[in-house]
Order: sequence, then C-alpha cells, then structure tokens
Amino acid sequence: MLRRNRITALATVAFWGCLAGAVTLALIPHPPHLPEMSDKAQHMLAFGTLAFFGALAFPRFPRLHLAERLSFLGALVEVLQAIPALHRDCDISDWIADALAIIAVLVLLEMLKLPRRKR
Repeated sequence: MLRRNRITALATVAFWGCLAGAVTLALIPHPPHLPEMSDKAQHMLAFGTLAFFGALAFPRFPRLHLAERLSFLGALVEVLQAIPALHRDCDISDWIADALAIIAVLVLLEMLKLPRRKR
C-alpha cells in the first residue's frame, strides 16, 4: 500500500507540473521552437502525458471524466490562443489531436488493466 501511495504522490506532482508547463507553453506569445517535432505531435505528447499522469495521480476518478476534463482544457487552450495579443493560432485540429491522444492513452491503460483503487 505504501508503494501505491508513493506512486500516486509522484504522479500527482508530475501531473500538476506537466499541466502548468503545457498551459504556459501553449499561451506564451513566442514558445520555443522544436524543429524535430510537428505541432500535432507536440499536442499529442502533451495531452497523452497529462492523461497518463492524471490516471495514475487520481486512480479513483473515473477515466471518462478525466478524458472529458482534459479534452475541455485542450479546447480552452485553443480558444485562448485566439486572443490577438498572444500571436497564436486557434486550430480545431490541434484540439482533435489532444482528444485523440487522451483517448488512446486512457484506452491503453484500461486494456493493460492497471490496478485502480475502489471507492
């Protein structure tokens, strides 16, 4: 039980850190350029990582609800990127990439039957 609590604690720190980093990078006017990775791949990596750590950090939270909240965050980021002062582009295909990554990771975790705590 102690090991599971430690994993949950570490995953919680990782989730919130990744969330803060992803939102910051998505909303700063001039984010660092990663030439070896496409924009869609960056979105999928960010939201797939959030889904993975979110599932580990909050094992009692229904995965469908986690997918819904993370997908909403992706949509919110796209809406906020439409603010002219940010000099960013709002693109629905970015949100679709976010949602696909979230779903893929959560389905994979469900298929692997990672242990979840009961309520």
